[in-house]
Formats: sequence, structure tokens, C-alpha cells
Amino acid sequence: MGGRVKYQNLSDLERKKFLGELYDMIALLKSREEVKQFFKDLLTLSETVMISRRLQIAMMLLEGYTYRDIRAKLKVGASTIVSVERWLNQGFGGYRNIIARHKNKKENKFKEYEPALPFSLNHLRKKYPLHFLLWNMVKKD
Repeated sequence: MGGRVKYQNLSDLERKKFLGELYDMIALLKSREEVKQFFKDLLTLSETVMISRRLQIAMMLLEGYTYRDIRAKLKVGASTIVSVERWLNQGFGGYRNIIARHKNKKENKFKEYEPALPFSLNHLRKKYPLHFLLWNMVKKD
């Protein structure tokens, strides 16, 4: 029997099995490239954009943007923003956790590329690493 499967029509065992396997498979992805390839195969471009926009809405809500600002910038409806805000505040913490982790990673990434002032200790350490070998072993940035 073909056709769409409705979540409500699945038994608890089927729900746990299907969703559990999906979560397990996603957890096996090891790199950004693997994640990209997997979701390109799994989702249509439209579905990917919809998920991406939800994440953008959640980030903007956490940064204090108003509904009006979000609607203007992302071209989404108020009902979408309301849904994301509900999941953000009453969900399982997934949005908040991943956004916080993403923000920390982004901040650390920018610190790596922060240029050292010429002739500063950091500049000299990077330019002459062997001269500062013991220092570099003890002091990790």
C-alpha cells in the first residue's frame, strides 16, 4: 500500500524505530561535507531552505530582533516566527543548545584569524615558533 504515512497512524514502536534510526544516522556524520551531502540527498532544496530559515529565525529571536525585523529581513510569515518562538521557549532545548554551540565556534574561529600586532610577543611567537618551542608547548591559545 503506497501513499503518505501520517505520524499519527504509526504505532509507538514504529515511531521510535524510524526516528531512532534517523537520529542514529545523523549522529554518525563526521564532517561538514558529510552532513551537506546527506541532507542534499535526504531533503529537497525547498525543505533545506525552510529548515535554514527556522534556524535564522531562532538566532534572530535570541539576539532580540522584533517580529517586524525578522519578517522584513527573512520574508517569513508571523505564524512561522510564532512557531519557532514556541519551540525555542517550550521545546526540548535543541535550538538553544545548537545556536549557543554555533556562536561559540564562530567566535573562536574569528579569534584564530585575529592578526597579531607587529613585534608583539604573539607576532614573534608565530613568526619564530622554534625560538618559542617551550613557551608554545606550555601556553596553548
